[in-house]
Amino acid sequence: MAGLAFEGPNPDVDVLDGINGLAKDAPHWVNRAMEFVGEYGIVAALGVLCLIAWWAARRRPDGPTAIAGLLWAPLAAGLALLANIPIRGFVERPRPFKDHAGLTVLIPGKSDFSFVSDHATLTMAVGVGLFVAHRRFGLIGIGLALLEGFCRVYMGVHYPTDVIGGFALGTAVALLLAPLAQALLVPMTAAIERSPLAPLVRAGGGAERSRGAEAGPVVPAEPALRVRAERDKDLAA
Repeated sequence: MAGLAFEGPNPDVDVLDGINGLAKDAPHWVNRAMEFVGEYGIVAALGVLCLIAWWAARRRPDGPTAIAGLLWAPLAAGLALLANIPIRGFVERPRPFKDHAGLTVLIPGKSDFSFVSDHATLTMAVGVGLFVAHRRFGLIGIGLALLEGFCRVYMGVHYPTDVIGGFALGTAVALLLAPLAQALLVPMTAAIERSPLAPLVRAGGGAERSRGAEAGPVVPAEPALRVRAERDKDLAA
């Protein structure tokens, strides 16, 4: 398939020219920063966000269930990237700099197909997966994914529709498969809670249970005193 060609005026190319045109007039250090952020920085930031969300979820009353939801975010990203492989091979859309001269390309040498964007797919899948488990962290993740999409167009390596397609793919995988993922992941995290790895899903969970087992059953204070009083009474008699 030739790959999303349009007759006449092309809004996709117009938006690409407008956003990528910002790179033409930007200082060199700004473009280098955008290159790093768009290629590695946002993906790394999402990884850190997932770790922060996991640390916070361990302290929730429903810690194991919450962490099962958080685990789905990176798994959804992986599945979405796998789903993108046949899509890219079917559409076979060249990178924009191969068909449009004059673009400022911050990362030259990319030879794979353009539709849909792997970076947009991955980041939105993580963001939406986080949103399903935790609204606040999810909104931050979705915001980072939107910034990633802007960076990919700014860098001259994707059309806007490549990014929109990636957002749609990541969102669809994260939402449609979430119920099945929860059904599989919740029993797993519940089993972890009952194992020596319990601190992974509940803060202090393993230590608290072990201390409780060593202490033995707790005898209520009032019945214990009553038993002692009756025993002393019998001895006095």
